[in-house]
This record gives sequence, structure tokens and C-alpha cells, in this order.
Amino acid sequence: MINNTIQRELHLPQPREQVWEAIANRDALADWMYPNDFEPRVGHPFTFQVPPKPEVGFEGLIVRCEVLECEPPGWLMFSWSVAGPVENTRVSFRLESEGDGTRLLFEHAGFDLSQPGGKQAFGGAQYGWAMMLEKLTTVLSNQGNQP
Repeated sequence: MINNTIQRELHLPQPREQVWEAIANRDALADWMYPNDFEPRVGHPFTFQVPPKPEVGFEGLIVRCEVLECEPPGWLMFSWSVAGPVENTRVSFRLESEGDGTRLLFEHAGFDLSQPGGKQAFGGAQYGWAMMLEKLTTVLSNQGNQP
């Protein structure tokens, strides 16, 4: 089995507690990821409902997850399963205070690139996480502009 991992590091001007709320609250998660039934509780099974994109031939999918570790406001890990090369992968967020802001260390690990479709799934996940993490920074920035 050949594994590969997606890693990103973000430096956000918002305090760690505000960033935590964005990654550990179901409504906030839906703002920058997908509709879900997440709860920040170890052992909680939940799903993300990824909507279809007919213009690119994507029919949508359900991502099955389970909260594996949750230590507010600094650490969250959950499983992420779809099928084939993306079965029982791990997504984690580590939040560290950095001055008045937050350093976010993101990782999605456990892709099996040796399976059929593995490299395509990994490439799609790299693209998807880049888009979602960019949206997270936008959502957090917009929160600072609200009265």
C-alpha cells in the first residue's frame, strides 16, 4: 500500500477559540465545508453531504466520519471514509495560539494510492481541501466584519 498525506498550515488573525468554533460547530462547518450532522464528541458518527456538480460529471457523495479525538480548543481528529482508496482516512486540525491569531495545522492522511482510482481521489482531495480551507479563511474574515 502506498499512502499519501495532504498537509496545510494556515496563519489566521482570529483567536484560537474563534477558529475552533469554525471547525467544531456543525453550522459553521457547513458554511465552509458541507452540510453535516457533526458533534464535537469522541465516538460520534456523522456524515458530510457533498452536493453534486453536474457540470463536471460529479454526482455528489456521502462522506462517513467518526470523531476520534476532540480536545477543545486545540485538537480535532475524525475519520473520513467514502470508498476504495479513501476508506478510513484521517482528518485532523491542530490549533496553536500565535500572538493574537492562530496557527492551524491541517492534515488528511491515509490515502491508498495503490488502489484503482487512488491517485485521482488524492488529487481531488488536494483540490477540495485547498478550496475549503480558502473558504474557511473567508468565512472567518467575514465574521470579523459583522456588527
